[in-house]
Amino acid sequence: MIVNFNLTHISTATMLLEIGKLRILTDPVFDPAGGRYSFGWGTGSTKLTNSPVSTEALGQIDAVLLSHDHHEDNLDKAGRAFLPKAKRVLTTTSGERRLRGNAEGLANWQSTILESGDTKVKVSATPAQHGPLFVRPFAGQTIGFILEWEGQQNGALYITGDTIFYHGIQEVAERFTVSVGIFHLGRASFPITGPIRFTMDAKDGVKAARVLNPRTLIPIHYEGWKHFREGRSVIEKEFTAAGLSEKLRWLEMGKNVEIEI
Repeated sequence: MIVNFNLTHISTATMLLEIGKLRILTDPVFDPAGGRYSFGWGTGSTKLTNSPVSTEALGQIDAVLLSHDHHEDNLDKAGRAFLPKAKRVLTTTSGERRLRGNAEGLANWQSTILESGDTKVKVSATPAQHGPLFVRPFAGQTIGFILEWEGQQNGALYITGDTIFYHGIQEVAERFTVSVGIFHLGRASFPITGPIRFTMDAKDGVKAARVLNPRTLIPIHYEGWKHFREGRSVIEKEFTAAGLSEKLRWLEMGKNVEIEI
């Protein structure tokens, strides 16, 4: 049975995934533009854009996939206020301890089943590393997600979460066939941390694309915040130089599109 898969890129890493009868939200960010947020250790950022979709317009959400709860570009004030409205929140094990309520922590490779009506989706947590190992005390724990459901024709859906390119992505490639990869890019960095990056840059994205070989690659987490150093033009340039530009699919913010998987 082929299950319809529709995706709306709302903001930063915020997406609405509609898989059959399931409605899943990722990394909810809905605060208005202009807010300044501290990320700790002298780092911080300003939100530059508004969301084209409000929390009121979302409707019923069966689950939130939250890569991490401790940075506002992945969970801001409005997003945090929305979490209790979802039936389930899947996040890191440390995030479960902080959020409590309906939050469920998943360790790397741990799986759970999301259900709505006759739609079932298996969600597995994947490893992610939010910068070099020596910044772990500051950057904290993050995860990505693999989503599998009956009727996928070419492989799974993979959401990287906030991560650099490292051996954990190679492990994902060894365990799963990825049809659609949703990559958190943007080369997040801060003046005080110099050249250290906390998410993949375009070169990392190319490396991950070569390892995972998805049929379709959807860039997210590259716009809307001051600490993102690489936008669409840089990503396109690197992927074109690598001969991988045909994999890229850019989504218009707020527009619902059907994705083949």
